[in-house]
Amino acid sequence: MKKSIILVFVILLSVTAFSQNKNAKASIEVDGVCMMCKKRIEKASLNTKGVKSAIWNIETHELKLIYDERKTNLDLIRKKITSVGHDTKTLKATDEAYNTVHPCCKYRDEEIIEDHKN
Repeated sequence: MKKSIILVFVILLSVTAFSQNKNAKASIEVDGVCMMCKKRIEKASLNTKGVKSAIWNIETHELKLIYDERKTNLDLIRKKITSVGHDTKTLKATDEAYNTVHPCCKYRDEEIIEDHKN
């Protein structure tokens, strides 16, 4: 009896330890100002192994993701996004990466932000 209780406990523990979600949903804030930014952010996200869906909203700066937790995590996705020049709420793109974005996509520049409000 004692062995069967231990066996059941071990099985339950192993199932919960390996039950990562293959369709995890998350949203993260990503800076950008236009449709070119949208395309770049979504492409960088989708090029991350395990990301199944990535939709960025220009107005809210919210990137909605569906990804496989067994293959990636939010930190890796954020790193991929910053590598193409876009800041996230928790991770900032390097100046070198930021300088690679198109001049109309310079979301850190107040003048560019004002131009895109119209």
